[in-house]
Amino acid sequence: MSYRREHRSSRSALFDDLEEGGLRTSSSVEIKEHDNDKALHTLEDRVSILKRLTGDIHEEVESHNHLLDRMGNGMDASRGIMSRTMDRFKMVFEQKTKWRTCRLALYFVLSFLLLFYLIRFLRYFMQS
Repeated sequence: MSYRREHRSSRSALFDDLEEGGLRTSSSVEIKEHDNDKALHTLEDRVSILKRLTGDIHEEVESHNHLLDRMGNGMDASRGIMSRTMDRFKMVFEQKTKWRTCRLALYFVLSFLLLFYLIRFLRYFMQS
């Protein structure tokens, strides 16, 4: 029985605006239409804002993709330079005359030691 009462009350709530001759025109319907128009304009504004925002995001993504492409090209160029340099080092170290390689390593060590002691000597005189 409770179901029938609930069904009748929901049915009456659904059709309470109906009279025998048709729909009633009331100020509440006009207010609802006005609210719907307001909501529609607000929705249109939000849609236009979202459209501009997605356009800005698209432009930003395109500029970042362009930047990443340039960076990738630069990395490829530097990889080529490093590859050629390593090939030259391999060629120098793979030669049959190891004396040349030893001399080269000795020159590097001696120049490093000379610079180290020269800088240390200059610091000593600058402090006194």
